Amino acid sequence: MKALLFDFDGTLLNTNELIIQTFMYVLEERFPGQYSPKDCMDFIGPSLKETFEQITPNEVEEMIEKYRQWNIANHDKLVTEYDGVIDTLAKLKEQGIRLAIVSTKRRDTIEKGLILMGAKHLFEFWVGVDDVQNVKPDPEPVLLAIEKLGVNKEEVMMIGDNYHDIEAGKNAGVKSAGVAWSIKGEDFLKQFNPDYILQHMSDLLTIVKEP
Repeated sequence: MKALLFDFDGTLLNTNELIIQTFMYVLEERFPGQYSPKDCMDFIGPSLKETFEQITPNEVEEMIEKYRQWNIANHDKLVTEYDGVIDTLAKLKEQGIRLAIVSTKRRDTIEKGLILMGAKHLFEFWVGVDDVQNVKPDPEPVLLAIEKLGVNKEEVMMIGDNYHDIEAGKNAGVKSAGVAWSIKGEDFLKQFNPDYILQHMSDLLTIVKEP
């Protein structure tokens, strides 16, 4: 294994509370009393465009803008770090493993999170929603990352907390891993048959050495 591609939200940084509270803010304003925090868990994973096309098809751009404004304003106080993420990423980089991010967020928002984590220097680049026509589970963002890295598919793994990540990896022809700390749970991810389930980020230190 020469390269690891990571989802961002819910995989490297715990943004679940931020995402749920942001959706609750914009949806409560538009549809008072109609959505609960549990409902908003279903919106974790898809792009904002996909989500709002389902909820408010005639107000997609307006809703995305409201979402982003509140999300950015409250970002730093509502996100938390997962145990062992930074330490493991640093060790992987020291071992020569190449690291990149493939996310359905915008590139500037990914960068904001990386700076907050102190992890920006660990990644070669990040592929965001603004870099592709089709988001995960379409293989396009994963294939773009592979192209930028210049590595073979069999040397790459896609890692994430949702089925979009596992399916994108499979659709691109690379290995995939789900993370047990996903808000949707380990059993949910197992339904999509990832090659690995990470119980802790440090599991990757063993996986990359496998023949």
